[in-house]
Amino acid sequence: MFDIFEILAFIVLSFLLGFILKYIFDKLALKSASLKAGSIIKEAEKKAEELKTELILTSKSEVIKLKEAAEGEMREKKQELSQMEKRLSLKEDNLDKRINLIEKKESDLFKREKSVIQSEKIVIEKEKKAEELVKERIAALEGVSGMTAQEAKDSLINSIIDEAKHESAKSIKRIEDETKEIADKKAKEIIAMSIQRYAGDYVAEKSISSVQLPNDEMKGRIIGREGRNIRALEAATGVDFIIDETPEAVILSSFNPIRREVARLSLERLISDGRIHPARIEEVVGKVEEELNTEMKEAGEQATFDVGVHGIHPELLKLLGRLKYRTSYSQNVYNHSIEVAFLCGIMASELNINVKQAKRAGLLHDIGKAVDHEVEGSHAVIGADLAKKFGESPKVVHAIASHHYDEEPNSILDILVSAADALSAARPGARKEMFETYVKRLEDLESIADSFNGVAKSYVMQAGREVRVIVQSQKISDEDSVILSKDIARKIESSMQYPGQIKVSVIRETRATEFAK
Repeated sequence: MFDIFEILAFIVLSFLLGFILKYIFDKLALKSASLKAGSIIKEAEKKAEELKTELILTSKSEVIKLKEAAEGEMREKKQELSQMEKRLSLKEDNLDKRINLIEKKESDLFKREKSVIQSEKIVIEKEKKAEELVKERIAALEGVSGMTAQEAKDSLINSIIDEAKHESAKSIKRIEDETKEIADKKAKEIIAMSIQRYAGDYVAEKSISSVQLPNDEMKGRIIGREGRNIRALEAATGVDFIIDETPEAVILSSFNPIRREVARLSLERLISDGRIHPARIEEVVGKVEEELNTEMKEAGEQATFDVGVHGIHPELLKLLGRLKYRTSYSQNVYNHSIEVAFLCGIMASELNINVKQAKRAGLLHDIGKAVDHEVEGSHAVIGADLAKKFGESPKVVHAIASHHYDEEPNSILDILVSAADALSAARPGARKEMFETYVKRLEDLESIADSFNGVAKSYVMQAGREVRVIVQSQKISDEDSVILSKDIARKIESSMQYPGQIKVSVIRETRATEFAK
């Protein structure tokens, strides 16, 4: 058994021995660490030296490059400066020469100025003498005439103006009288001959059509159960079917005449067939539309055959056939177009111009009315665009565009088409006009004529085709009446719209009245 003291001594010795060993090991570790740190520092210093050397070399090379670049720029700047010096020296030489020239011119101008001043003095003295002489003469003339100089000038100017107006009116009247003897006679012969050699039939077209029924029981079949048949008819045709108390009749209402015709033919076929139901309605309407399109094309071909015009595009033929179901002021446009074509051809033959071209323009002049309910704009402009699109000649296109003066006429063909259109439309019975519009136009014509000085009374004659103006004889001379008629006509042209032309007749008369007592 060990003694307690021995055990304690052993423990103390062990502790001291461990402490000593730990101390020795720490010393050794610290020494090795310091050695490693020293080596790392040496390597870092070595690398720093190498980097420093590299940086110094790099900076030196860059400095050398910058120096070379700066020297190159300096050389270029020196060259530019030398060139600029040369140019400046040349400019200085030129400026010296110009200065010498300017100085020479200044000396010349100074000499001339002296001579001009002397001449001015002489002229001023002469002007003063001339003014004194003029004043003396004017005073002498004023004393003789009893008028001042301004009064004499005004009197002379007024007399010259009156004389010029009088002479111009005389010349206008003389020229008009000379030309009217030939022009009026020839124009009347051509127009009268054209109208006499053509006659056309017209049918009054309205916005409704009537279909006769075999009996009133058919109305119930047309309406159908819960109205399905009549709804199918209106949907397929785009026309309003009016079934009222009118005995044995159905009214078709639509502003589109072609749709109205399709509806009329379809309803007649359905009535004759007896089978009226939605499927049958759609089938019949489709067949009728195809047949009507064929008929319209044939109608267009027939119109070209009757007129003697060939080579018109098929699309234009279809549109021409559609005019058969189009009316204007109750006048059938299809028949109107054929009549205009004949009138254009007759007048063209009398004037010895291209007859076929005139007929072509007359036949197609209202072609825009076939689609004017679908396209915005004037029917003349629409028709011209269509004619141009389908290969018509520029002359025909312009004649169509200008027949209502949407464009200015620039050829005889344009005037012919416009004149023939006015003739066909102005023929009594060809067109109908609302009474209110008619009365308003007459009132406007009379008010325009009455607005001129010297007019005593005006009357509108021949359904608005002529205005007769009675003037005061003491205010308006015979020559002045010629100018007055032209002024009234111009004002009517600028302020009103009307078909055809309006004749303005100015009447001047002098009456002497005395009573026997």
